[in-house]
Amino acid sequence: MRQQLEALEEELTAIEAQLTDPETAKDSGRLQALMRRYGELAPLVERYRQYKQLLERERQAREILATESDEDLLKLAQEELDTIVPQREALEAELAEALMPKDPNEGKDVVMEIRAGTGGEEAALFARDLCRMYLRYAERKGWKAEIVYESPSALGGYKEVILHISGKDAWKLLRYESGVHRVQRVPVTESSGRIHTSAATVAVLPEAEEAEVELREEDLEMETFRSSGPGGQHMQKNETAVRIRHKPTGIVVECQDERSQHQNKMKALRILRTRLLEMQRREQEAALQRQRREQIKSGDRSDKDRTYNFIQNRVTDHRYGITLYSLKDILDGDLDELLGEIRRKEIRRWLGETEQKAKASVSERLLGAP
Repeated sequence: MRQQLEALEEELTAIEAQLTDPETAKDSGRLQALMRRYGELAPLVERYRQYKQLLERERQAREILATESDEDLLKLAQEELDTIVPQREALEAELAEALMPKDPNEGKDVVMEIRAGTGGEEAALFARDLCRMYLRYAERKGWKAEIVYESPSALGGYKEVILHISGKDAWKLLRYESGVHRVQRVPVTESSGRIHTSAATVAVLPEAEEAEVELREEDLEMETFRSSGPGGQHMQKNETAVRIRHKPTGIVVECQDERSQHQNKMKALRILRTRLLEMQRREQEAALQRQRREQIKSGDRSDKDRTYNFIQNRVTDHRYGITLYSLKDILDGDLDELLGEIRRKEIRRWLGETEQKAKASVSERLLGAP
């Protein structure tokens, strides 16, 4: 990471020199290109220079702790270190994230599919809790989120529910939510008060754009039906709900959220494109195929990526070794701390992989040297 940042700092210095050259002003195209690149690099390099200053201050504080004996000086050095280290670590993560390869799905809307797994009605009720959690989180982030399909259970839970979420950084933050979410609590369906374990699966997919997936009319079979909803004056008298089957793959998508048949059809087609694009990716890349299987899994109690333990007020993400004792707040949509820590762990993982690749590259060059 330091090598990449040093190279960018050198590039910025070279650009600054070119911008002060009178010859540069004579070529408007070159001038615009240099200004554009300068705008990209300047904020990053400025943060890197701040990072180097923190590193130097940290080095000096550690040197004092290692060599001095004066208690007052040692106390000041330790206080300095306690202040600097968190700042340096946060800036390090920020710089690493800026250098990470850009995700091809960055900026896309999200389609989130939540399905009840093992556990009957309790699993369906937990799927409803997860749905509410993500809707509340979207509200906190200022995103637009809507339910585009729901299959309710007898007690008001969800056998399946599909959300469409759009907003800044929605994909970046939610992509790691895929997997098996397990809950441990005394369910409302349990009269003896025993702790019950059930599960729900979450799949997070980047929404496909029209240009990415071609849908031919002859491949689609559409039927309409009355949407299920509240009775009385709100009872649907027209067949506004839509069910679309993609004949070549057998994929079926339903949407009944809107009062207009046309709107439901458009939403259903968006979900269908997203599922077809995911299928294409699975076929094209074996790695992505494994990733998709890991997202869905079986929903069995033994599968677990995250556990919500009501008795201990605990949420544990087993993939990243993160445990927080704030279950109520998390289920109320306060996911910033959890998702932020997951993001930091992913950045550290990428840094580790990058370092290993760099070491392997050096070894290969040395072994290949005459």
